[in-house]
Amino acid sequence: MSNANEKTVSSRIRGFYTKTRGERLEAIRAFSNLDYENLAILARDNPVGFELSDTFIENAIGSFPLPLGIATSFKVNDRDYLVPMAVEESSVVAAASNAARWAYETGGFRAEATQQIMIGQIQLLDLLPSEMPNVEKTLFANERKILQLANDCHPRLVARGGGARGIEVRSFPNAEIPFMVLHILIDAQDAMGANLVNTACESLAPHIEIITGARVCLRILSNLASHRLFTARCSIDPDMLKTQDKNLNGAVTGADIARRIVEAYVFADNDPYRAATHNKGIMNGVDPVVIATGNDWRAIEAGVHAYAAQRGHYRSLSRWSFDGKYLHGELTLPLQLGTVGGVTKLHPVAQTTLKILRNPSAAELGMVIASAGLASNLAALRALCTAGIQKGHMRLHAKNVALAAGAVGREVEQVAQMLVAKKCISSTSAEEILQLLRSGSVPSKASSVNASLEMGA
Repeated sequence: MSNANEKTVSSRIRGFYTKTRGERLEAIRAFSNLDYENLAILARDNPVGFELSDTFIENAIGSFPLPLGIATSFKVNDRDYLVPMAVEESSVVAAASNAARWAYETGGFRAEATQQIMIGQIQLLDLLPSEMPNVEKTLFANERKILQLANDCHPRLVARGGGARGIEVRSFPNAEIPFMVLHILIDAQDAMGANLVNTACESLAPHIEIITGARVCLRILSNLASHRLFTARCSIDPDMLKTQDKNLNGAVTGADIARRIVEAYVFADNDPYRAATHNKGIMNGVDPVVIATGNDWRAIEAGVHAYAAQRGHYRSLSRWSFDGKYLHGELTLPLQLGTVGGVTKLHPVAQTTLKILRNPSAAELGMVIASAGLASNLAALRALCTAGIQKGHMRLHAKNVALAAGAVGREVEQVAQMLVAKKCISSTSAEEILQLLRSGSVPSKASSVNASLEMGA
């Protein structure tokens, strides 16, 4: 992944959360070698004009921006990254950055990817269960011809090294309506691949009907990209996890917290009610990067959660273990990603965020995203196993509450600080504090409380 001629840069930008917007943009420019046109796009608060929005969707009336932030301290396969995240939820960016920093101290994340294979499905109907074994033999006997016809649809993909790689056949003789499914396996290279796969399936359908005698109904990709997997791993020094919180009944050492994280993983791996929330914490790191780079987060979500249920019931996507020296984490996800074509090449912010990531291939992007998911999972588990999720989250949320109460300018920070001090972060408290501030009943100056310090920017 690394270029031998690439300038050595570090994603460990200390105090990033304390910098002004201009200072943050300058740090990103220096890291990613952005030009000033890209900086201007990031500096504009609505970079997507109506003409472009009207091209993306039907009946457009405008756009719905999300906050765009940068997760720092990511190192994946010995390469540093600043990771763009588009997300509205407080604490997501800070938590991912903090966990990435813990991993950074022991070499960062190691990640790997399988081939970029997408699955196209062709449904075969009007078959008796007794006919299905012979139909399967017929399909495999014609595999070479099927792959050639699929490749004929996409000569440019084949020229780039991609194309149809094989077939799979699945039978459902006991279904309410018996059917078979032909899978076309297509290497999409750096494209997400939905249009490529759908075109191939629709083009193949008449030929499949002729050779099998079956009737084809659906012809479409699967969002369970089980041949397009990404795995990220990390080993964490328990000393990075320790806390001085006095409300933990003595469980303040890093080793204690590491053991609790493993206990929490076992909970999620066995109980689907916990697994749903556990995996949502993983997706807190995945979805924002997917969105920021112009990829289809709905397809990602559908595939990831189906993958989590493949072993018979819905389970944890991640695995954690503690050997007494290091806490070891591993996460495997199916990710359908593209860095060419579609919105990734049309949306000006997506183009710029890919430049911030220094123009990764789809495989490289997937490895970064899997690492972000593992980092977010670690941060959430560490918080749950210590002071609880609300302490840090609500400190970050306090500013939102202050804004909703009507605070402006410096009042936002002042009200947020006082809400945290009161340990009562509610709209009623915010309104009362704001009224007191404006009446002069409390000092207008207060020491700054930056929630990111707790969550770890």
